[in-house]
Amino acid sequence: MSETANLGNLPEFSVTELSAALRRAVEDRFAMVRVRGEISGLKFHSSGHVYFDLKDDKAVLNAVIWRGTAARLKLRPEAGLEVICTGKLSTYAGTSRYQIIVEQVELAGLGALMALLEERRKRLAAEGLFDAARKQPLPFLPEVIGVVTSPTGAVIRDIMHRLQARFPRRVLIWPVAVQGEKAAAEIAAAITGFNSLNGAAVPRPDLIIVARGGGSVEDLMAFNDEAVVRAVAAGTIPLISAVGHETDTTLIDFVADMRAPTPTAAAELAVPVRADLLAQTLDFERRMLACFTKGLKDRQRHLAQLARILPRPETLFSTQAQRLDRASDGLVQSLRRNAQLHRLAFSRIESRLRGGMITDRMGQGRSRLEAASDRAARAQQVRLAKARQHLDGLARLLDGLSHKAVLERGFALVRGSDGAVRRRAGAVQPGEALTLTFADGAVQAVAGGDGQSVPPKMPAKATAKAIAGKIKDKTDQGSLF
Repeated sequence: MSETANLGNLPEFSVTELSAALRRAVEDRFAMVRVRGEISGLKFHSSGHVYFDLKDDKAVLNAVIWRGTAARLKLRPEAGLEVICTGKLSTYAGTSRYQIIVEQVELAGLGALMALLEERRKRLAAEGLFDAARKQPLPFLPEVIGVVTSPTGAVIRDIMHRLQARFPRRVLIWPVAVQGEKAAAEIAAAITGFNSLNGAAVPRPDLIIVARGGGSVEDLMAFNDEAVVRAVAAGTIPLISAVGHETDTTLIDFVADMRAPTPTAAAELAVPVRADLLAQTLDFERRMLACFTKGLKDRQRHLAQLARILPRPETLFSTQAQRLDRASDGLVQSLRRNAQLHRLAFSRIESRLRGGMITDRMGQGRSRLEAASDRAARAQQVRLAKARQHLDGLARLLDGLSHKAVLERGFALVRGSDGAVRRRAGAVQPGEALTLTFADGAVQAVAGGDGQSVPPKMPAKATAKAIAGKIKDKTDQGSLF
């Protein structure tokens, strides 16, 4: 009975009250702890919170990193990574579980991180991302250089100062976070962004430098991220990796086209020294002029040697000149001889013509002359007949076109004393002497009011028809032969 009475005296809690009491007890007892374990079940929530489990070979502890804390972490949580999480224990009433609210994440040991990076390096190398055949040569003198780094650090100042001292070039800066949770994503996006430029609004870089100052292994973890390595491998622009100091090595160094020990060394690899180029150019110019001068002198000396062994011009053509003189003399003699031979031949022909053959040839010539005379007479008659026919045709045409036909119908042609035709009455002056031509002749008249006419002083001219008749009636001329 007493035992039952004691149980009835126990305080009664609701589930919520009991969960709150347990939470207060756990948080008071374990206000800040450090827990070592392996990350598993990693989940990055869309809200920005990170959820995972810390486990060892015997137990599992839920862990959560709130969004604000996750952005400040130096080490990005990765599945399988052995870490030490610093935070406070609490409970989650919704699932009746206890969990650690993580404030800081550290590597449990450098050996574990190195093992993780080595495993990742081997896996990416097996894909061929680190092959030397994929690496591109750096441009000798890039016009535009893209730099992926923090805009507020000393790295960008060192790069700009070194470029200004060696060979000033145009620099495009893509500002990124170089450590923290967002660093890897921003670096990968910057490399991809530079490679995707088309040169329209922003010039496309000829070379990319990814740079960061020195730091711990945890500080450089963003440059070991697989997304960054794949972004470098997928790019088409040559890239220089300048992360950390000379002893620091990250996975981006294996995939980059060139690794620089420091950001300043990257600027030295990017451009040559302008003063050295000028000196080299001047040296090339001096050497070129020296070679040209030497070659010219060698050719002049060789030409002088050739000139010494060549014969004199008058010697070269002396034989031909003599042959020409002899040929010209022979030509004159040959012409004279030829003229003499032709003169003798003409003399013989002349003597033959003067001899007995001249009579026969004169008779043959007379016969040919008589035959030609007969042919000429016949041709003359035929030609005269054709001319007479043509003249008759012209006479008929003249009769048709002559004004005499008009005069035959009773009209008269009026001419003044100057011989000009008077076509209008207004053109005739009073008392002017006129010539009136009719079809059968002409009469003289004087313009005035008395109506008397002057008798003709000259006989009427023969008409064209009468002339044509006389020509037609004329007998043919006799033969000239």
